[in-house]
Amino acid sequence: MGLKKMGVLFEFLVAAVAFSGMLLCMVEAKVHYYDFVVKDENFTRLCSTKSALVVNGSIPGPVLYVNKGDIMYVNVHNKGGYKFTIHWHGVKQPRNPWSDGPEYITQCGIQPGTNFTYEVIFSDEEGTLWWHAHSDWTRSTVHGAIVVYPEQGSSYPYPKPDAEEVLVLGSWYTYDVNVAVEQDLAIGNGGDLPVSDAYTINSQPGDFCPCSKESTYRWQVDYGKTHLLRIVNAIMNAEVFFAIAGHNLTIVGTDASYLKPFVTSYIMIGPGQTMDILVTTNQSLGQYYMAARQFSSAKANYAEYDKTNVTAILEYRGNYTPPASPSFPSDTLPSYEDIPAGITFRNKLRSLHNQNVPKNITTQMYITAAQNEFMFNISGNVTLFLAASLNNVSWLNPKIDVLHAYYSNMSGFYTEDFPDMPPNFYDFVAEGLPINTTHPLRGTKVKVLEYGEEVEIVFQSSNVLNSSEDHPMHLHGHSFYVVGAGGGNFDFEEDPKTYNLVDPPYVNTATLPKNGWLAVRFNALNPGVWLWHCHLDRHLTWGMDTVIIVKNGGTPETSLREPPAHMPPCHYSPTIELRKREFVSTIVGGRDGEGLDTFGYQFQTLLRWIQLAYIWVEGKFGVER
Repeated sequence: MGLKKMGVLFEFLVAAVAFSGMLLCMVEAKVHYYDFVVKDENFTRLCSTKSALVVNGSIPGPVLYVNKGDIMYVNVHNKGGYKFTIHWHGVKQPRNPWSDGPEYITQCGIQPGTNFTYEVIFSDEEGTLWWHAHSDWTRSTVHGAIVVYPEQGSSYPYPKPDAEEVLVLGSWYTYDVNVAVEQDLAIGNGGDLPVSDAYTINSQPGDFCPCSKESTYRWQVDYGKTHLLRIVNAIMNAEVFFAIAGHNLTIVGTDASYLKPFVTSYIMIGPGQTMDILVTTNQSLGQYYMAARQFSSAKANYAEYDKTNVTAILEYRGNYTPPASPSFPSDTLPSYEDIPAGITFRNKLRSLHNQNVPKNITTQMYITAAQNEFMFNISGNVTLFLAASLNNVSWLNPKIDVLHAYYSNMSGFYTEDFPDMPPNFYDFVAEGLPINTTHPLRGTKVKVLEYGEEVEIVFQSSNVLNSSEDHPMHLHGHSFYVVGAGGGNFDFEEDPKTYNLVDPPYVNTATLPKNGWLAVRFNALNPGVWLWHCHLDRHLTWGMDTVIIVKNGGTPETSLREPPAHMPPCHYSPTIELRKREFVSTIVGGRDGEGLDTFGYQFQTLLRWIQLAYIWVEGKFGVER
């Protein structure tokens, strides 16, 4: 055989091997398809009935099951009365912020009568995550769990449990909370945003709430089994303690990342966080309350809280006489204001294996988190409006989503000057801080990172308005290492000496403690536009969020993907505008929840580009509407 023919044969074999490898990857990464039909349904809780927007007729919505590394397409049909988006909380979405979901950050809302398909790309996540609406307060009823099993052929790093159960903690309002929030924001006068009427477990308030005993959620178990309990905190504005009467809890994972197992009688879990827990049912046959109550770290004059004890029942199968009342975890469930119990639990979290924690830090930031207030002169009357900020900047939503403006290189919608440091240094945790610390700037300021940077951020809680409290900080598109936390003002010389750079927990949401600090590190290896915010929705509504833009790397594999053919079009919205249910869509598109045809997609996309061009001219040259 000639050299030329041998060369051709060699190239063919190399191509064949490469192609077979691609096929193998395609086989290993399964593709899943789901449909979300989102519409209003009636629900009765706490002795009253209300209409609520839900997915596929239930609260919580469907549990989505995948394996590590899979891809999921979710076609969301909006048959409700107002726009919304869906976020896939904790899914990193490599190079694909187009399907991340936060409104005005990576997309605009899915309008009533239209649909949008999300492409959800899993990478290194393994464990429990969740999905939820990410526009106004709709996530109170639009949410559900995601279960990420190990890769095909792999197993858990602990003995396989006999069974598993998903518990979703939620908030219940007896009224339309979106309308209530809109009204509270319009009135001002320094008032707080709505407080829930009850907490729920799998949408049920439990035995201690009125008109709820008959519908309390029950988890039936067999004696002598080990169960994997997956808990999601979908509560709107509260960290909670959780315990099961008579049963120990072995914590094995959080935020779809494994932990060194440890045994505890209770957990503390913040909004946005998930936990994987092993429970061995080894107690006497009977009924045992699973109970949660709020951990309240704020002062009562600045934040009321829901004092209900939500319960579900762990119920053994078998022949026995049921007790008059299930056992309650009175001796293990911490009280509402037990700050040491919260700190003790968080300090036990360690990654299962040693981690490759970033050590060559190229960007270092020190970010204060504060509750603030604005003062407006309305017809001669001074009106106070509560606000929140990071480094004294209260986030202002742009007219179109930041991602599209960034990708299209459109100016006038955000500025790249989010500060690395607060504008002033003072005793951030002192009482009675001066009045000039309470007024933030309003702006759409983002932080830009080069691809591959190693980043350290120290969050500092500020006691402006004497209102410091815990802040569950959540980063989209990344997980990060919690290398340290403590009380008081961060000491730039001494506190870094206490960092855990060996096995820190690897999470997407972590608690900045009241009057304290939180230090995190991460690698900026996911190009795109990513939101970082407090997961207390009252603080997110008030502006405690910012955006991190990770620039492209030097190759197609390290660069932002192209946008999908169709993205929901934008409509002008002021800083905070919650659409009422009476909103009528004027968008060209499908009717009755049906998908757009090819012409509809193309025409809608053309309208979007015309709209974006007009908004760009308006922002650039000051054209008025």
